Amino acid sequence: MAEKKLEGKIALVTGAGRGIGKAIALELAASGATVIVNYNGSQQAAQETVDTITAAGGSAKAIQCNVSDFAACQEMVQNVIKEFGRVDILVNNAGVTRDGLIMRISEEDYDKVLDTNLKGAFNTIRHLSKYFIKQRSGKIINIASVSGVMGNAGQANYSASKAGLIGLTKSVARELASRGINVNAVAPGFVDTDMTQAMGDKAKEQIAGMIPLGHMGKTEDIAKTVLFLASSDADYITGQVLCVDGGMCI
Repeated sequence: MAEKKLEGKIALVTGAGRGIGKAIALELAASGATVIVNYNGSQQAAQETVDTITAAGGSAKAIQCNVSDFAACQEMVQNVIKEFGRVDILVNNAGVTRDGLIMRISEEDYDKVLDTNLKGAFNTIRHLSKYFIKQRSGKIINIASVSGVMGNAGQANYSASKAGLIGLTKSVARELASRGINVNAVAPGFVDTDMTQAMGDKAKEQIAGMIPLGHMGKTEDIAKTVLFLASSDADYITGQVLCVDGGMCI
């Protein structure tokens, strides 16, 4: 039986309908947290995450919000506080990609990625920070990427958004540390998700060759790192970027 490190905690996870976000939601719920499963597009996917949590005896609720919308984020936060009374853990996982070489990326594709991946995290932190400050506690975990640490050809917009997220993490960590609030980032490497499963065998082999440990990670690898940062085990860690990447960033 999993240790209930987060018993009584309220966690908001953005983009939690599928992939890494879903794995994070399941992990936090298994450790006792009540999880608010944020989604933008797929209500069905978010509800499946909620159903999986509740079937295992956990507590969860789906809530729709486009995190890139400042006013919609404010409304979501107000509704969550009204219903649950507080938020203890914020995981900014919602993200999109619109890959392309720099001379071909459209302004629309650049803006879409920055608006969701970077401004979305700003929006949730901006609206939740006053409640964290009032509580004098809180854990903020931003899901960055090794692309934001190393850069990645064909992902100028995505890499810029994730590098920006790392800068946001460190700045907010400095601002909120005196109030007992921890702010950290997790930078996943290549993780086995629906998106990577669609790649051909040759592409997968090339990726594995870039990773010192020789294989892609699992969504659970990211989720367990988030659980650690969300728990009291990480009370003395703030402003850090944990690369969960099989050694890619060495």
